[in-house]
Amino acid sequence: MRTITYRTQGTCSRFIELTGDNGVVVDVKFYGGCDGNLQGISRLVKGMRYEDVIARLKGISCNGKPTSCPDQLCRAIEEMFNDERGTFNDER
Repeated sequence: MRTITYRTQGTCSRFIELTGDNGVVVDVKFYGGCDGNLQGISRLVKGMRYEDVIARLKGISCNGKPTSCPDQLCRAIEEMFNDERGTFNDER
């Protein structure tokens, strides 16, 4: 099991604390941002495989910005995946 702290860019949340184990999201905590929505996202992704979270949430934008808190979560997951297993392969 591993925990990383990911500094977000272009969102209201300041950073994400992500815990994963063997390709599965164990816990997610957002700091800053829309508290209720981010708690909901955190609970929904617990127990999901990294690839499944990325397939559902990557590329979501927010209020005309090119990213969002869910998109930043995907970037954090990709960083964790890269650290655990090498480069993430986005081909399905």
